[in-house]
Amino acid sequence: MISKDKVWISAKDYIFITFGLCLYAFAFSAFIAPENVVIGGMAGIGQLIYFITEKIFDHGLPIAISIYALNVVLLIIAYKAVSRTFVVRTIFGVSVLALLIGVLQPLFKEPIVQQETFMNVIIGGMLCGLGIGIAFVHNGSSGGVDIIAAMVSKHSNISIGRTMQICDFCIVTSSILLPRTDGEVIASPVYGYIVLLIVPFMADMMINSNRQAVQFTIFSRYWQEIATAVNNEAHRGCTVLSGMGWYSKHEVKVLIVICRKYEAMTVFRIIRAIDKDAFITQANVNGVYGQGFDELKLKMKSPGHHEHNDTAVQTVSETARPDNQ
Repeated sequence: MISKDKVWISAKDYIFITFGLCLYAFAFSAFIAPENVVIGGMAGIGQLIYFITEKIFDHGLPIAISIYALNVVLLIIAYKAVSRTFVVRTIFGVSVLALLIGVLQPLFKEPIVQQETFMNVIIGGMLCGLGIGIAFVHNGSSGGVDIIAAMVSKHSNISIGRTMQICDFCIVTSSILLPRTDGEVIASPVYGYIVLLIVPFMADMMINSNRQAVQFTIFSRYWQEIATAVNNEAHRGCTVLSGMGWYSKHEVKVLIVICRKYEAMTVFRIIRAIDKDAFITQANVNGVYGQGFDELKLKMKSPGHHEHNDTAVQTVSETARPDNQ
C-alpha cells in the first residue's frame, strides 16, 4: 500500500514540474519565438519544421504539434533504453509543454520587449533555464534531446551532457540554411548560441542552489546548550568533537552542524542568543546525502562488487546523516 507521504511527495513533484514547464513555455512563446531565434532541443526542431513548412505551404506546422509528435516517436524508439519512470514523467512533461506552447504562442505575435532582440534572448534564456532547472530538481523531463542522450549513453561512452550539447549545437547551426535576409543569416544563429550558453547556466544554478547546504564549526563554552537548542529549535543534528586549544592547553568541545542554506540564519540566531562570543566558521557544501537531506543514488555494479559498494554507501550515508550527529 502506498503511504500518504509518498503520494504527497509524488504530487508535489508533478506540481513543480508543471510550474517549471509553464515558465519554460512562457519564456519561449513570449520572448524567443517572436524573434524567430532558433534554439536547441525539440523546441528548436519544431521551429525549423515551422519555417520550412511555411516556406513550402505558406502555412507553418505549429511548433507544439511538432514537439509532441517527435517526442512520441523518440519515446517509442527508446522505450527499452530508458526506465519506466523516465517514460511516464517524460510523457507527462511533453504533454504539458506542448499544450502550453500551443496555447501561449498565438497570444504573443510580438515579443514583450519591442525592438530589443538581445534583451528578449537574455530574458527568455534565463527563464527557460530556470524552468528546466525546477523541473529537473523534481525528477521531471521535457523530453526531446534528453531521450536521444539517454539512448546514446547506453550504447557508448559519450556522456548525456556532451550528447545534448552536440545535438543543440547542430540544431542551432542548421538554422543558417533557412531562407532569410542577409542580416539575419548571421544574427539568428548567434542569438541561438547565446541561448545555449544561458539555459544550462541558469538550470545548473537552480539545481545547485536547491542542493546547497552549510556546515558550521562552533567553539563555545556553552556547547551543551547550543547543541540542545539546535536539536530542538532548528531540528538539526550536532556532532560533538573533543579538541585542545594549543594556546591555553585546555580541552575544548567543537560542534559540527550541517543544515540547508536557508536554515543558516536560524542556527546563527541560536548561537548568538546563547553565546555571543562563540567562535564560528561557516562553509558552503554541495551534495549532502542521508536522512534529512538528499537521497544517495548509485548505480550498483556486478554481484562481485556488491559488498564493496554497500560499504561505500553506508559510509557516506552515516557521515552525512544529521540524526547520527
